[in-house]
Amino acid sequence: MKGTRPLTHPQPKLGYIGLGIMGLPMARNLLDAGYELVVWNRTPEKAKPLIDQGAALAESPADLAASGASIIFLNVTDTPDVEAVLFGDQGVASAALPGTVVVDHSTISPDATRDFAQRLAKQGIDLVDAPVSGGDVGAQAGTLSIMVGGGSDAVHRVMPMLEVVGKSIVHLGESGLGQACKACNQIAGMVTLLGVCEALALAKQSGLSMDKMIQVVGGGAAGSWQLTNLGPKIAVGDYEPGFMIDLVNKDLKIVLEAAERLGLPLEATAKVADLFQQVADQGGGRLGTQAVAKALEQAGDFSYE
Repeated sequence: MKGTRPLTHPQPKLGYIGLGIMGLPMARNLLDAGYELVVWNRTPEKAKPLIDQGAALAESPADLAASGASIIFLNVTDTPDVEAVLFGDQGVASAALPGTVVVDHSTISPDATRDFAQRLAKQGIDLVDAPVSGGDVGAQAGTLSIMVGGGSDAVHRVMPMLEVVGKSIVHLGESGLGQACKACNQIAGMVTLLGVCEALALAKQSGLSMDKMIQVVGGGAAGSWQLTNLGPKIAVGDYEPGFMIDLVNKDLKIVLEAAERLGLPLEATAKVADLFQQVADQGGGRLGTQAVAKALEQAGDFSYE
């Protein structure tokens, strides 16, 4: 695995907060690369695989910050969760020393990110927003695409760690621009996914082999990650999550709020957001994003299987 290569640079002590579908394998890759790691998760049991591998368990985000971790990674669900972990009772900011860098891999509001960066800067703490794309497969393999916002010095300090968990890493500019880029990613990805669902629906109802359609279309100009990786799952009704509908609904809310503030009519994004919400409203919020296909099945009175 990519994360197992030996370190060729000084070894700062790292902290990791949030050990879900993405955070756990990303933290494991840092351990595999030889970093000393202290972790915290709201549900401590989820940290057990890392503890068994040699990580230390903190009692709170503040305890983690006080442990000597000079670079602290966050991978939590939403904007309020990041704020609570940073600034709440027993939050990181209550114990972190000046010079600490916080790297936020969560997908949250760009505006809130800029505010958090300003608040942390008053304590001499740098915030690097570094949302990722590539799903659980990319997290496990250490091949994520990472969209980075923040000051150049802080980004330079954390780049060796980002290179352990990611393959394509781009510094986009000041704090908040990483999150703005992630919003762009979610637009392109989720609108494309709806197109994949519609193409599969037409193939199915036309008597065309969905597998063969994926093969030939995937080799041409309409090829996409969604078609290649999620298309076969839709074709057989496999809705196990790599990324859950509840989370994409959160992300698309952030996108549409930004679009409203900027006066942008993102009509395709609004449509796909409605379809994801339909599936969530019918109890499918914890299914994978490919389960948006269920909304088309219901509207068209057909089944992909």
